[in-house]
Amino acid sequence: MEFPVPHIHAHQGTHTHTAILLHGRGSDGPEFAEDFFSSMTSKNKNLADCLLNWRWVFPSSRDRWTTAFQEEMPAWFDAYSLSNIDERQDLQVEGLRESVAHILAILESEIRLLDGKTSRVYLGGISQGMATALWTVFCARDTIKQPLGGVLGFCGWLPFANKAENLIHQSEATNTQRALPQMQRLVSDLFLTTIGISEATQAVSAGDSVSPVFSTPVLLGHGTDDAWVPVELGQQSFRILREVMQQVEWMEFTGAEGEGHWIKEPEGFDRIFEFLGAGSVES
Repeated sequence: MEFPVPHIHAHQGTHTHTAILLHGRGSDGPEFAEDFFSSMTSKNKNLADCLLNWRWVFPSSRDRWTTAFQEEMPAWFDAYSLSNIDERQDLQVEGLRESVAHILAILESEIRLLDGKTSRVYLGGISQGMATALWTVFCARDTIKQPLGGVLGFCGWLPFANKAENLIHQSEATNTQRALPQMQRLVSDLFLTTIGISEATQAVSAGDSVSPVFSTPVLLGHGTDDAWVPVELGQQSFRILREVMQQVEWMEFTGAEGEGHWIKEPEGFDRIFEFLGAGSVES
C-alpha cells in the first residue's frame, strides 16, 4: 500500500520556509492540520497566519494493523504498549522502517524546493508522529548533510528508548571524557541497524567531527496530565536527545485539551512561534 499524498497548507507569500508535521495514531494529515490551525497563539492567530511565507506539509501514515487494538487504523508503526515500551517492541520495526524512509523522501523533496537550504526546513510531530520524526532525524545522519532549521516534538516518546539510554550509560561508564560524536554514532547506529537501513559502523574518536544533522535545534514538550502518553516517556526522550543533539529545550504544561494530549494554548503555540523564528513573521 502506498502512503497517501501529504496534505499541503500553502504559503501566502514568497515561500521561505517549510514545516513538516506528523500526526498521531488514528489521525491523518488533513485532520491534524485542521486541529493544529484551530489552535491559537496569544495574538489570537494560528501559526499559518503568523508565518505567511511558510509552507506546511502534513503527511499521512498508511493504515496498518495495530496489535493492541486488533484492528487497522492510521499509524506510523505498530506500538503495542506505552506502559511498558519494551513489550513486543519488535512489532514497531517494519512500520518505522517504512515511515522513516517515507519522511526522509519528503524532507529531501522540501529541501530541494528551497534550493537546498536545509536550515529552512523544520520537522516535527505529536505523539506517534513525534516518535517517527525523532527517528527520522537519527536515521538522516548519512543523507541530510546540514542541520535542519529545527525539530519539534510534543506528547510523544522515543521507540527503543531504554536500549538507547542503556547504551549512553554504558558509554559514560567506560569513558572518562564523553565524546559527543561517539554518542551520536552509538545511538544512531542503534536506530539504523534496528530497522535494517545500514550496518553499525566503527565507533568514532573524540576528535572526529560532529554529524551536521545533530546540530539541529530541538524543542520538546509534554503535558504532565497527559492521559494517553505518560509524561515520563517524554522526559526520557529529552534525556536521550540532550546527550546526542547540541541544542535541546524542554517544556512541561498542564490543562491542554484532549485530556492533556495536546499542546497547551496559547502558551505552547507562542513557544512554537518563537522556536520557528519571529524573524519570518509577516505583520
